[in-house]
Amino acid sequence: MSNADTVSTDILIIGGGPSGLATSIHLADILKQNGLARRILLIEKGSSIGSHILSGAVIKPEVFKHLLPDVEFSDIPFNAKVTKDSTVLLSENGAFTLPVHVPYMNNAGNYTASLGQICRFLAQKAEEKGVEIYTGFAVDEILYEHGKVIGAKTIDTGVDHHGNKQENFQAGTRIEAKLTVFAEGTRGSLAKKLIKKYDLEKDKNCQIYSLGIKELWSVPEGNIKPGEVYHTMGYPLNLKEFGGGFVYGLNDNKVAVGLVVGLEYEDPTFDAHSAFQVWKTNPFIAKFLKGGKLVEYGAKTLPEGGYYSIPKLYTDNALIVGDSAGLVAMPALKGVHLAITSGMLAAKTAADALTKNDFSEKRLSAYEASIKESVIYKDLYPVRNFRQGFSKGLIAGAFHFGTQLITGGAGFSGKLKSHPDKDATKTLAEFKGKPFKERFKGKLEFDKVLTFDKVTDVYFSGVNHDEQQVPHVKVNNPESFNAINIKQYGAPCQFFCSSEVYELHTDKNGHQELRIHAENCMHCKTCDIKTPGDGITWSVPNGGNGPDFQNM
Repeated sequence: MSNADTVSTDILIIGGGPSGLATSIHLADILKQNGLARRILLIEKGSSIGSHILSGAVIKPEVFKHLLPDVEFSDIPFNAKVTKDSTVLLSENGAFTLPVHVPYMNNAGNYTASLGQICRFLAQKAEEKGVEIYTGFAVDEILYEHGKVIGAKTIDTGVDHHGNKQENFQAGTRIEAKLTVFAEGTRGSLAKKLIKKYDLEKDKNCQIYSLGIKELWSVPEGNIKPGEVYHTMGYPLNLKEFGGGFVYGLNDNKVAVGLVVGLEYEDPTFDAHSAFQVWKTNPFIAKFLKGGKLVEYGAKTLPEGGYYSIPKLYTDNALIVGDSAGLVAMPALKGVHLAITSGMLAAKTAADALTKNDFSEKRLSAYEASIKESVIYKDLYPVRNFRQGFSKGLIAGAFHFGTQLITGGAGFSGKLKSHPDKDATKTLAEFKGKPFKERFKGKLEFDKVLTFDKVTDVYFSGVNHDEQQVPHVKVNNPESFNAINIKQYGAPCQFFCSSEVYELHTDKNGHQELRIHAENCMHCKTCDIKTPGDGITWSVPNGGNGPDFQNM
């Protein structure tokens, strides 16, 4: 094999989010302490570090002191320390502040932040320590030799919509590594393949997800104080829908608002983006935004299956970290500190493997063992049944949660199973509730002052995709999709997509077909999760494509 398009490294990290960056930083520190010189290469598909990063975010800060012991805490770009923390129950036009916190949701000592800014800071520290970071490179293939991972390959560019090579065709680069760390975030496309190939979910619950829709606003002084944190329950969600909203006061008269919706809802016409817009019209929320202007928009999915949904996180020559590993604590909705912790533990395991030149599954199993001795286990195990308990609705979920609090997380039913979110979706004939548009009749005309349609919001994400490339979202089986997904379900993708990628077109003869506008894609991957039937597969587009978040 020619080495012309091959790069070799000791460690390859795929993904420039908090888990990948933490892996690189801590590994560089350990290697320096041991007097070892090794190459650490980190690849990020976004145009820059942070451009694909979105989180609420209220962050537990302690882990940063362990990751960056040589950095002054005040130098880390947190936004505001939490000064007020309330949970509010919403009705259509009212609000009731709960007198006590929901268990595990206290944010005392935490900080609001732009996770994108945090990642840019971490990337700077990583490069100072000798880590090589390359942005704008999408990795779409795992490389194997003798059945084991040996690295990954970047996407071929200069290919048209039909896969034909153009004059500017450039074959992707093979990156061969002794150890590959998958840090791709939620529903990582390569991690998904790795998990399937090696059956890493064997005897585990399947992962389940929520979709978070977020806007960043600039508001008049006095609307909200920095550090004020509000989480909402209730309206516009009903008793069969899991989720809630957030309002985070930031410095410089900025406020982050968002709605997080569990993807196991039944209504095939449910539209999380529109529900978020309706949520903003509640007087309690609207007052924070009055007189303000939209600055940024984005969306992402969150892995919420918890402890029982964590796959096996290692195989020969490979580790999985962060959101790709499903490390989000519920109901706290906290994952950043767990992502960084997993990266540090992966780094320790990688350093040991490098020292012994042994990257076998047996050697790398130390990573998963260390997780069980860490804050990851401490945070996830006591709430191991939390999210599954809500699969039958809020009332059943509250009962299950109550029994879990009494029994240390076990509940009265033992391990609760989870089911793929797409399986919860009802066909149009099966669904007996009010369709989404009927529920919110008169509330779905958006004024572009407080509320916005998807196209307007997408503009504020900075999203951009090369016109000439194979579409990165693909209907797996067009024939069954038309017969089942469109005819029976009414093409739910046109509703659940956060950025209007999917359009159901009906011609004058009544023929229906799905039109895909991949150029709008927010990379939230809801389509890969929620589409019924044979479904839709999300893959990475060309490097540097997608949203261009600045402060999300």
